Amino acid sequence: MHNLDGERLWYKWEAIRFNRGPSQFSLKDLQELKAQLSRDLLRNNAAKKLTRGNLSGPQSRQFGMPQIRGGRMGFGVVGSPARMPGTPVKQARPQDGFDLPRMQESKVPVAGPSRVTYVGPSLDQDARKKRAYRYMYEKVSERSEVLDDRIDHFGELVKAYYDIEELGDPSAVTEEDVVVVGRIVPDAETAASAVKLNQASIMLESSRMMGSGARVPLRFDPGVNVRRGPRGVGGQGVFPGAIVALRGKNGGGGSFVASEILALPPLDPPSQVHVKSETGDSHFTMYVACGPFTPDADLAYKPLQSLVAKLVAEKPAVALLIGPFVDAWHPAIKTGDVDTPPRDMFRIELIDRLREFLDTSPGSLVLVLPSTRDILSDHAVFPQCELPRALCDDPRIRLLPNPARFTLNGVHFAASSVDALFHLRKEEYFQRAGETEPLPASSATDAPDAMANLCRHILQQRSFYPIFPAPLELAHEINLDVTHSDLLYLCPHDDNDDDADGRTDPSRARCAPDVLITPSRLKHFTKVVDSTVAINPGWLTKSTYAVLEYAGHTGPGPAKDRTKVEIHRLEA
Repeated sequence: MHNLDGERLWYKWEAIRFNRGPSQFSLKDLQELKAQLSRDLLRNNAAKKLTRGNLSGPQSRQFGMPQIRGGRMGFGVVGSPARMPGTPVKQARPQDGFDLPRMQESKVPVAGPSRVTYVGPSLDQDARKKRAYRYMYEKVSERSEVLDDRIDHFGELVKAYYDIEELGDPSAVTEEDVVVVGRIVPDAETAASAVKLNQASIMLESSRMMGSGARVPLRFDPGVNVRRGPRGVGGQGVFPGAIVALRGKNGGGGSFVASEILALPPLDPPSQVHVKSETGDSHFTMYVACGPFTPDADLAYKPLQSLVAKLVAEKPAVALLIGPFVDAWHPAIKTGDVDTPPRDMFRIELIDRLREFLDTSPGSLVLVLPSTRDILSDHAVFPQCELPRALCDDPRIRLLPNPARFTLNGVHFAASSVDALFHLRKEEYFQRAGETEPLPASSATDAPDAMANLCRHILQQRSFYPIFPAPLELAHEINLDVTHSDLLYLCPHDDNDDDADGRTDPSRARCAPDVLITPSRLKHFTKVVDSTVAINPGWLTKSTYAVLEYAGHTGPGPAKDRTKVEIHRLEA
């Protein structure tokens, strides 16, 4: 009768016993639970009786027929149909039982020939369900398994890249040097405070398979070198959560002394897949803007209005907007000093304005990527699923998860709204080191600097957010869900190579992205890091956004050679 599985039944019992303290399930609890389920069933049945019908019912088909006194509706004599025509309805109203959303389906815009070929995350039911996972149900065992699997995965990559037969245990005392792979963690005192990672507080954590999960203090030899790292960097940056490969030994002094840092294997370069749009073009222009889209002083969304006016004037093929859109941290929203519901605010200030742009630029596409600060998102953790489709049913506006990988005309993009660069800058400890077999710079624009090194951490660690745990004073900005960290990986960790090029699902691609978009409160920039163009467009409230121009498939070579990115400012 109630059709409840064991898990839902458990939740019902938990709700009943919430404020009564811990206890065992008894016969009395079973009777109380049955009574509560019966009350819920009666309440639901009563609510269904009050539901209005729509145009598909028999009464609705007779709506408008005259009522003949003494007979049935629409009949002059019993059994004889009336010849009088029905009175036409001037305007359909929801209070009359009309299903207006169905009637208005014909008014939904229809996407025409697109100026770009867009391939985004999979939209099948399993992929959607995986992204819209239930959070706040993490188990300690599941968290530890995910963290261990990440170390073991990089261990296999390091063994294959450096042709190593076996990895060592950093906690085991050895006389000869061994290669170990582990995670950088702070000591207990540093982890409980806001103190930045330093040489005295660094510890190395191994997985349960390679070292029983032990943690040992990590010390760097004064003559430490970096093997196969980028030329000219002058050392290696580490931070809590970073996976590292080290060569050294534990001589019995209670710490592992590293004499060499092995650079992690780089991601494969993107495959050169030449894809043209429906209009036959391969070149395109893309605008990238990151919220907040209105200053803290008001909710007028003037920066967004200026941006949309620029879109209408320039008519780019693609516009990528990164949240927050209706910011839960906005002072007016936090205090409740608003007259418009957030859903209406989102529709009026964002969707309606974007439709104005799309109406003037046929074939253009808008991509919307949310933030954990979006008040309209029912997923307040990271990684985050896309916004509900009920907020926007326009096929020209695509809703993306956070983070997301997608392709435009075969060019791979990776984007996220979390300020990973600022978190990395705050937590990074840079160890000076020499160079052994350095990798040459691929171009003159690859000159190392602080921002390029931060972006390189994301690429080398193969994660949109490689820090663990999140900085203590910044943890509220991210709400990290460790159990579902696989949704943060730049490429999957499993051995399924069915879609290694990401042609049908870019999130399955095993290559580096051509373009990495990572907004940050740090100063805006655009840089080439290895084979990837990294972009920080800044915040639109600071009047900055990025304009990307892709020249198309004009010749061989990586996409970065045909990609031009500039940071623009909104006109006052």
